[in-house]
Amino acid sequence: MIKDLLLLTIFPGAMALAAATDLFTMTVPNRIALVLVAGFLVAAPLVGLGWAEIGLHFGLAIAALVVTFTLFSFGWIGGGDAKLFAATCLWVGPAAILNYSVFSALIGGALTVALLFWRGVPLPAMLISQDWLVRLHDPKEGVPYGIALAAAGLLVYPDTLFMVALGG
Repeated sequence: MIKDLLLLTIFPGAMALAAATDLFTMTVPNRIALVLVAGFLVAAPLVGLGWAEIGLHFGLAIAALVVTFTLFSFGWIGGGDAKLFAATCLWVGPAAILNYSVFSALIGGALTVALLFWRGVPLPAMLISQDWLVRLHDPKEGVPYGIALAAAGLLVYPDTLFMVALGG
């Protein structure tokens, strides 16, 4: 019962928080990635992952962090996005990492196109009092890519060992 509750709340809750925080503040706080890492360390043994599998998940997450921090160094993504992507890879593991990457790119691309379109039209006067909308509408601002990363993570989560463990 506790295991099921943890598996149904830690990852999905962190993804929802990451998306909402990025939407409203254009940042993904480090504490979300840290919660994902700590949550993985608690959840992995509960679903029967051994040391070798946990090591593989960590290896993939570290490789993802290297790639995403390279992208960050070029200014193509934010640091919070890089850490969120890597922490999510820890959870999705080798079985879903390709789907997660593809979904992240597709959703992120769609989000970017939608924002470019929206930023091309004037912001309605009644929305000017909402700082987060003004920031989101500003063409000098980036894209809250944490939304795409969170959505992609939630799309692939049902295919992970964690959700499969709920059926058993």
